[in-house]
Amino acid sequence: MSAVRHVAGLLGMSPETLRLWQRRYEIDAGVKPGVTTEAAAEIKRLQKEVSELRKANEILKAASVFFAKELDRP
Repeated sequence: MSAVRHVAGLLGMSPETLRLWQRRYEIDAGVKPGVTTEAAAEIKRLQKEVSELRKANEILKAASVFFAKELDRP
């Protein structure tokens, strides 16, 4: 940990930031287990897509109810 503090001081950053960067690198390189940066970005993208599709589905359901009521009128 003292090496991290020393290097962080030379770079003018927080030791915690440098430690987190090192941890992220180790995960991305497959040295340590965890979700890679690429996988995390893909998960985030897919969650956003699911949310948008759910909203679109709700709109389509409401539209189908509206048009079904219009067809039932004499």
